[in-house]
This record gives sequence, structure tokens and C-alpha cells, in this order.
Amino acid sequence: MAKIVDYFIRSVSIKRQEIEEDSYINSIPAIKSIRKLALDNSLTFFVGENGSGKSTLLEAIAVAYGFNPEGGSKNFNFCTRATHSDLGKAIAIVKGVRSPKDGFFFRAESFYNVASEVDNLGISLKYYGGKSLHDQSHGESFFSLIQNRFGGNGLYILDEPEAALSPQRLLSLIVIISRLIKQNSQFIIATHSPILLGISGANILSFDDGKIRKTKYEDTECYQITKMFINNREQILEKLLNDDNG
Repeated sequence: MAKIVDYFIRSVSIKRQEIEEDSYINSIPAIKSIRKLALDNSLTFFVGENGSGKSTLLEAIAVAYGFNPEGGSKNFNFCTRATHSDLGKAIAIVKGVRSPKDGFFFRAESFYNVASEVDNLGISLKYYGGKSLHDQSHGESFFSLIQNRFGGNGLYILDEPEAALSPQRLLSLIVIISRLIKQNSQFIIATHSPILLGISGANILSFDDGKIRKTKYEDTECYQITKMFINNREQILEKLLNDDNG
């Protein structure tokens, strides 16, 4: 994987005094363990079980960098419902010497709201596949955004981009990510997809076991469970269903 000379975000740390004592953030072990987290790769994946803190940290990094909490570029400024944590104000970012020429924060769960804001602002649809994102299927609109809006030399923070994409589209997404990295981009992605995680040369940070640690692709839980299921589908289903009926 091609590496850029400098990264838009080199590392992050947390200003503990900015977090309320009774904040739920303090109950997330992986986030509590952070002193200084290096993001020293063009592509960094956050992985972990639901509730492990990966999306919470990803969102906070995006907000601290200046992106809208619900997603979009740094020019988006709307709020459908304030659900983001207070971690964003407590994140300290060490930036690189370069500034990105492009950037986008993609959140699968609030993508509908971003699509509505694109229509409301009257943004040129050439950046979104030539027609309203609401006039495309869920998967088509996801992929259309990434394919047409991401221009390179940018910072792209993606939360579960695989949510509406088929395996074939995920392979196409790998091609796009690889191309944009060659164009001096940086990606930080939270994902459960063993397909996306397979991109060689990436840093994979696991949020499991109460701390954030670098891990190998083959050691990630999503890879191991997917492999185990594919190789032992009938036995696993039989055991699961028998246990459920018993």
C-alpha cells in the first residue's frame, strides 16, 4: 500500500478533564485506556464487538476535526437529532503539516439525513451520481456517494460503509479506497466487514478486551467467525438451532 509522507491526523489523545464524571464515555474500557493513539497509516481500521467504543471514538475524531456529527463534509451544518457523545470536545488531535483538499465523514446510521441535506442545499448532483440520493436504492446511494464525491488528497472517516453494500460492491470499494490512497488520502474506517479488512498494508486496531491494540487480519473476530461459519455451516447451524429449541 502506498504511504503518504505525512498524515492529516497523526495521533489523537483525550483531555480527561473535558469529560463529565457521570458520562457513559467513562464506562467504555477501550476508550478509557487511551493515552495517545497513533494513526500512522494511510488506512486505519477500527474493529470490535458492538459497544466496544469504535464508532464512538470514530465519531469523536470526526467532530473534533470539524465535521458535522451526522456526517457530510466540513461545509455541512445541520442537526436532525443530537445523539453524538461529548467525547468530541475532549479529543486532542495532532495534525500533519498538510491540510486535506477534500474530506467526508460517512455514517451509515444517519446517511438518510445527509442525503436530505444534499437535496435541501441544492448541491450539484454531479458529485452524487447525477440524481438525488433518495432516488437511488440504499446500496446504490451509498456507493454513488463514495464513487463520485470522494476526490482524493482527502481525509475520509467512514463508519460501517459496508452496511448497505453487496460483496461485489465491497470489492469495488476496495479499488476506490486503494486508488484514493495513491492520491495522498487518509482513511479511518470502523467496520465489521472481513472483506474490507482484507486490504493489505492497513493498520487494524481492535477495541476488544478493554484496550485498543494493533492486530492481524487473521486474528480479528469478524474474520475468524466468518471463516468458521463458511467452513462449518451445517454443524454450526445445527448446534445453534438445537440449543435454541432446547
